[in-house]
Amino acid sequence: MLLSQRPGSSGRVTAARLPMTSVRQIAEEIVAREGGYVNDPDDPGGATKYGVTIHTMRRLGMDLDGDGDVDTRDVRALTMDMAVDIFIRHYFERPRIDDLPEALHATVFDMSVNAGPSRAVRILQQLFVDMGYDIAVDGAIGPQTIRTAFAAMDEAGPFLVDAYGIARRDYYYRLADARPASRKYARRQNGGKGGWITRAEEFISPKYHLTQEQHRARTARWG
Repeated sequence: MLLSQRPGSSGRVTAARLPMTSVRQIAEEIVAREGGYVNDPDDPGGATKYGVTIHTMRRLGMDLDGDGDVDTRDVRALTMDMAVDIFIRHYFERPRIDDLPEALHATVFDMSVNAGPSRAVRILQQLFVDMGYDIAVDGAIGPQTIRTAFAAMDEAGPFLVDAYGIARRDYYYRLADARPASRKYARRQNGGKGGWITRAEEFISPKYHLTQEQHRARTARWG
């Protein structure tokens, strides 16, 4: 949303909301980034289409073929418009990403879809802690997180978006450190940057992108 003033003492925000088409455009870009149907055995998300996992569809009761269960056939039947609607409602509005400064919307929304709303918010909250703010890292956007987000934006300006993108990139590297099966998402077979890393860097100014040499050095321990 387009914020007309910072949160008041109540922690709520007076705002003029962006046209829904603007939020929808972000969601459509996420869908395009996620791609079509995949069922990678190394992906804990399982069968996925347009970024919507079978687990999400089961949670939402999306029995699209009406056969009494939610299985891979239902995932295959998911449309792009359905995916966009799911993302807006459950990964943007419900976790209250629209209450954050507008500059953070696209990157936090993208991370919410990619890693789950709680993880996306925890990364943001930990960034605030690293900046010196006293804030709980609980994965939920409430008055404290909203106030802190606006204070951090005042302090850091546009670099806050870069800092969040860098924190996302670091999260992906750490995840691949801990889970060898996931390393193919962070590093291509030729040693270059994998999809996770290039995705994070889409939201980071080019001057803060890692060089290929830096990326290779970061992943050298993986063998």
